[in-house]
Amino acid sequence: MAGPANIGGSRILLRKLREIMETGGEAQQRLDRLVAMIASTMVADVCSIYLTRGAVHELFATQGLDPAAVHRTRLKQGEGLVGLVAESAQPLNIADAPHHERFAYRPETGEDPYSSFLGVPIVRSERTFGVLVVQNRVSRIYGEDEVEALQTIAMVLAEMVASRAFGDLSGLSEVEARASRPELLLGRAFSDGLAIGTAVLRSGGGRAPA
Repeated sequence: MAGPANIGGSRILLRKLREIMETGGEAQQRLDRLVAMIASTMVADVCSIYLTRGAVHELFATQGLDPAAVHRTRLKQGEGLVGLVAESAQPLNIADAPHHERFAYRPETGEDPYSSFLGVPIVRSERTFGVLVVQNRVSRIYGEDEVEALQTIAMVLAEMVASRAFGDLSGLSEVEARASRPELLLGRAFSDGLAIGTAVLRSGGGRAPA
């Protein structure tokens, strides 16, 4: 199977992601186009985005699973392979998902034919917003370049969700509320007077006016 390493890797995925965001549209439309793009670029039979809503991981978009399962399939914290990825905040790359001890079958998704599973956490500032998944019928372990490409997309996706680039995805967990809430930061003055500048968050949170 041709992986993203054969067609430009993370760079082409990010370029296509930017194109999707520039086209506008409703939040659901953007998410739908995003999973379709990832599935096509990574030559995956399935690509799905699960976002954390309260105490569950909810299927927000999918290419390959039954569309009727979107916003209907929900996994409790720690439940299933998606729950395991969110819990560990680490990628999960397995060739025979249905026989994994943590596999949780959801008949409404129609995922019966898919053996291989690669899931990466959607994480920002050590907070997990959800899980990005690709699956294939053929039993295989995904290559390091494929894992890294999916992690890159998940990292960008986390920033977009936190900044509401997809709009107000109502009810997204308390994690989102905390991530967007103003925080009081204490600093140390090195000289007297008033200064105006730009604060830079070294943790990767972005830039904010001082």
